[in-house]
Amino acid sequence: MFATQSAVRNREPYVIGPDGTALTIADLPPVTTKRWVIRRKAEVVAAVRGGLLNLESACERYNLTAEEYASWERAIDRYGMQGLRATRVQQYR
Repeated sequence: MFATQSAVRNREPYVIGPDGTALTIADLPPVTTKRWVIRRKAEVVAAVRGGLLNLESACERYNLTAEEYASWERAIDRYGMQGLRATRVQQYR
């Protein structure tokens, strides 16, 4: 079955998340997030890279510094999602 034209126009913007599924604003970690597990960090990076959020709004939304966000991107680029593990940071430096 095909989606109608109006259904396509009303669809929420999304990006492909780190697990390969569609990720919308509603699927992002809560604004009150204090415990940053690998999946949540990767979702924020995917949202910024995919244009769902811009860097400034992501940093404001999650009370992050641009440097902290950039470290998440570098970790993903260099080591994949496992690079985001807090317990492995020392091994990768």
